[in-house]
Amino acid sequence: MHVVCLDLEGVLVPEVWVSVAERIGVEALKKTTRDIPDYDELMRYRLALVEKHGLKVQDIQEVIAGLEPLPGAKVFLDNLRADHQLIILSDTFSQFATPLMKQLEWPTILCHELVLGEDGVIENYRLRQQDQKRKVVQALHGLNLKVVAAGDSYNDITMLSEADGGILFCPPDNVIKEFPQYPVVRDYDALRAAIEKIVERF
Repeated sequence: MHVVCLDLEGVLVPEVWVSVAERIGVEALKKTTRDIPDYDELMRYRLALVEKHGLKVQDIQEVIAGLEPLPGAKVFLDNLRADHQLIILSDTFSQFATPLMKQLEWPTILCHELVLGEDGVIENYRLRQQDQKRKVVQALHGLNLKVVAAGDSYNDITMLSEADGGILFCPPDNVIKEFPQYPVVRDYDALRAAIEKIVERF
């Protein structure tokens, strides 16, 4: 028995913070874990910008409401779920994920939470747990499940390394260079083929 674990942003949906940056014109918000691998450092950087520009959770949710899954993601996910158990492991927040999950017909997602103050002010964030992607894979192994994992950036690497098979989906060149042990795929047909190849080994 096995489970497929997928990252969300950059794999199935656009990068939320990049979309927000483009909508409101704050170029600095385009940085992601591709640019700043340390997630806490990245979030502190983002929260400082959010405060500086007076952004509230409603402003970000308004941008998210206009986003759609990446082209082909919905069909890929529907077909994948017909044959494999699936969990989405993301470093996004529940306040951001809900409208995107609705468009993907509610796959299981494990993510974090924002700490909100009065009138939607983003005061902080609360991790579900440190290094949650790797720890989820460890927990699945504890249930005697094999795991295939796919992601696109630095914050996915511990998940990929803990899995029985890891795949990089449309990663930046610096990630490919640093982690050459993982196969690289650039479209959903290739991702599905790579998943099936790993599952065959089980």
